[in-house]
Amino acid sequence: MKKAILGFAALTLSLSLAACGSNDAEKASSEKETQQDVKDAEQKTDQKETTTEKPTGKSDSKDKKELVDVTLDRAVDGDTIKVTYNGNVDTVRYLLVDTPETKKPHSCVQPYGEDASKRNKELVNSGKLQLEFDKGDRRDKYGRLLAYVYVDGKSVEETLLQEGLARVAYVYEPNTKYIDQFKKDEQEAKSEKLSIWSKNGYVTDRGFNGCAKEKTTAVKKATTSKPAATQPTAPKASSETSTTTENEASSESTRETETFKNCTELRKKYPHGVPSSHPAYQSKMDRDHDNYACER
Repeated sequence: MKKAILGFAALTLSLSLAACGSNDAEKASSEKETQQDVKDAEQKTDQKETTTEKPTGKSDSKDKKELVDVTLDRAVDGDTIKVTYNGNVDTVRYLLVDTPETKKPHSCVQPYGEDASKRNKELVNSGKLQLEFDKGDRRDKYGRLLAYVYVDGKSVEETLLQEGLARVAYVYEPNTKYIDQFKKDEQEAKSEKLSIWSKNGYVTDRGFNGCAKEKTTAVKKATTSKPAATQPTAPKASSETSTTTENEASSESTRETETFKNCTELRKKYPHGVPSSHPAYQSKMDRDHDNYACER
C-alpha cells in the first residue's frame, strides 16, 4: 500500500513538472515569435522609407544641368552667336526662341531686331559663357549647334524672352526641356506689352510682320516709382517741341568723339568693342555692319 502511494505521488510530480516545462516552452516560443514580428515590422518600415526617398534622387538627376564651357567668337544677331567649341569656331542657334531679323539674306531689318541683337551682345560679353545641349540632335540642317546659352549660370534665352525681345518658336521634340518655363517668360512680357508685344499683330506663329521704317527702342518694364509732380507751367507749343528735338539731335551729332587707328588700339581701352552709339565707333571698324565695332 505504501509503495502504491509513493508511486502515485511520483507520477503526479512528473506530470506537474512536464506541464511546467510545456508552459515554459510555449512562453519562450511566444516571446521568440513576438521578437521576430517586431524585427519584420522594422524591416518593412526601413524598406518603405528607402522607397520613398528614391524619387527625390531621380528628380535631382533630371534637373541637373550639364554645361559645356565655350569661348565667344562674336555675336551674330539676337538668337545666334559664334563660339570656339572643341577647338573649332561653330555657329550656335539658340533653342526654342526666335528674335526679329537683322541679317537674313533677302530680308529687311525688322522692328526690334537691332534691339535684340544689341541686348544679346551685351549678355554674351558679360561673363563666363556656357552651352547646354538637349536630348535631340545637336545640330540643325545647316550644321549649326543647337543649344541653351548661359552667362555666369543665367539663361540668355530667358532674359530675351522676359524683356520682350524674343518669342517662343521652333519647338521640336525632344529638344523641349525648358518649353514650359520659356512660355511663362513669354507670357509675362506679352502681358506687359514689352517691345515686340507692344505692336498689335506684329508677332505671328510664323515670325514677325513688317520692316523697320525707323529705329525702334526697346520697351522696358514699368517701374513702381511715383510719377513726378505736375508743374503749373503751360504746355509747349508743337513748334517749340520740334525745335527742342532738333536741337537735341544737333547736340548729339556734334558730341565729342574718340578716334583709334584700328581695332587693336580700340580694344586696349574697350576690350569687347563698342556699339554705334559710342563716341569711339567708326563704321570702317564694323566689318560685319551690325552696328558694333571691334567686337571679339
